[in-house]
Amino acid sequence: MNIFPITEQVRHMILILGSGFLSFAISMTLAPWFIRQLRKYKIGKSIREIASDGKAAALFHKLHAKKAGTPTMGGLLIWGSSMAVILLSRFLSYIGVFESSLLNRKETYLPIFTLITVGLLGAVDDWFNIKEIGKNKGINIKPKFLLLTIFAILGSLWFYFKLGYDQIHIPGVGDFFIGIWYIPLFIFIIQASANSVNFSDGLDGLAGGLLIIAFGAYGVLAYAQGLLILAALCAVIFGSTLAFLWFNIPPASFYMGDTGSFALGATLGVMAMMTDTILILPFIAFIPVIETLSVIIQLTSKKLFGKKVFHIAPIHHHFEHLGWPEAQVVMRFWIVGGLLASAGLILGLIGLGT
Repeated sequence: MNIFPITEQVRHMILILGSGFLSFAISMTLAPWFIRQLRKYKIGKSIREIASDGKAAALFHKLHAKKAGTPTMGGLLIWGSSMAVILLSRFLSYIGVFESSLLNRKETYLPIFTLITVGLLGAVDDWFNIKEIGKNKGINIKPKFLLLTIFAILGSLWFYFKLGYDQIHIPGVGDFFIGIWYIPLFIFIIQASANSVNFSDGLDGLAGGLLIIAFGAYGVLAYAQGLLILAALCAVIFGSTLAFLWFNIPPASFYMGDTGSFALGATLGVMAMMTDTILILPFIAFIPVIETLSVIIQLTSKKLFGKKVFHIAPIHHHFEHLGWPEAQVVMRFWIVGGLLASAGLILGLIGLGT
């Protein structure tokens, strides 16, 4: 006789929390060895000398020249550990420890595919940076934009034709039918989320902390919508990113690089589309959105008026140039990001009833 029966909610928590803790443990265990390998093979960051407008990035180089050579491509640890847990979940579900495998056609195939595919694109960009290939020490903007667009198009077609997504949810109002316009909207969200997180990856610990906040919020939203496996995947990414952050806080032992920021940003966009919360995404990813806007404003002002609005863009470098210590910028951005993500989470949960 089972005196303490395991309820369905308890099984759910075992799957979600167990996946997150397992991912954290694997990533924490592998991180010291992984960092040693990056140092051994001199996989270190090359500081860019050319800004996005094609001119010399003198101020940026002055602020970050000391970081040249710091190991990069830490994103491989994040999604490598995540994939290890995802594959291990098959065995754990077979022996009854987990309620279900994290490989689920309906909920996790596309986010996992995004994580790996865009991660590989970011890895190539990181490798170009390490070897100082290309004018900007990386894949040129246009080819990278094109490759991500192709991926986003394929994802949008899958969502629209295979999964039947053709509407967006407006919290407090209800569902709004957009039909074929869902396809360009999907492409825009993936491009925007991938690039915005990439812009945020400029200070020790900044992007890692913001991603933990974002995936934590989306884990709650997914579970509230009955998407148990998707919530567990969020927990997996949360756990591996948390372990990465342990070694990434100032002074960083290594950086996630584009293979982390690009992949996790695109995956976050897919999470928003799968939970039908794209109007909540700007709250949950508030700081990356502001980072992107600062870049757009800076480039537009320089092109139209020949003047800069910020000392350096993205905006975290502006505050750094003003004299804020790096850790101060990071922690204040975490605070603002956490507050806005909490507001977004509340809006998302309230919106479930409409």
